[in-house]
Amino acid sequence: MSPPFSKASLRIITADERLRETRGIKGVLTGTSGIGKTTQLLTLDPQRTMFVNLEAGELAVQGWPGDEVRVRDWELARDLAAWIGGPNPAMRDGQSYGQAHYARVCAAFGPASQLDKYETVFVDSISVASRICLQWCKGQPQAQSDRTGKPDMRATYGLLGQEMIGWLTHLQHTPAKNIWLVGLLDRKLDDFGKPFFSLQIEGSKTGLELPGIVDEVITLTELRPEKGEAFRAFICTTINDFGLPAKDRSGRLSMIEPAHLGRLMTKIRGPRPDSHQRLSFDLPAGANPNPTTTQGA
Repeated sequence: MSPPFSKASLRIITADERLRETRGIKGVLTGTSGIGKTTQLLTLDPQRTMFVNLEAGELAVQGWPGDEVRVRDWELARDLAAWIGGPNPAMRDGQSYGQAHYARVCAAFGPASQLDKYETVFVDSISVASRICLQWCKGQPQAQSDRTGKPDMRATYGLLGQEMIGWLTHLQHTPAKNIWLVGLLDRKLDDFGKPFFSLQIEGSKTGLELPGIVDEVITLTELRPEKGEAFRAFICTTINDFGLPAKDRSGRLSMIEPAHLGRLMTKIRGPRPDSHQRLSFDLPAGANPNPTTTQGA
């Protein structure tokens, strides 16, 4: 028999209230090694930004006058996410990110009000976070075979996916803060020799689900025009000419934007284009709405 419904408050948020809310930008900044991802920290306000350093790659931003937190183990990474994001009411007391976890973290780190001065959290990098998480998962009882007691890699990677998605989802639900996750981009070849790009993250589950969790996926790349010198730029839209991973939930970004993260966030918060300018539901001129064959059918 199902338990009776408990009394829970349900409040309808009006359109005016929703439009007045200040929502943080949650995004992934990716690119190949050495392209300048970590250096984008220099474009952010050092008084309002917290640098979460997992990669020990701060040489690129040496002299940056902002605050930094160094993370070297997965327990600290989870505690920091709970401290930043607050308690998750959907979690039980014994689970990560629940009320008990948040209370323990606040007792260890101090009140979460210390974080009020930060507008942006810059995490470098999610690639290293997945490696730290994998190492932690290998030592958990769930990663051992019940029959033999030996490591079970399938269970290990299953636990890795759960931990990483839980960590990312909790950061995604952090109210009123910008969360930027830096990640390394790999260029690979498929079975037919066609190149494609994917985030360098341990395990397949996190890499597949991450674009659906965050608001923005921005790829920092080098563009080489036919005339003139090469330059770095952000690729920001899913449909782009370069086959690079990108996504823009705001509807305010062009396919190519200047490689300046601070200005990019200002544009994301800017006025939204009219609906008829932002979305087009018509086929382009000359398109055949009734093709004789359907590719992939």
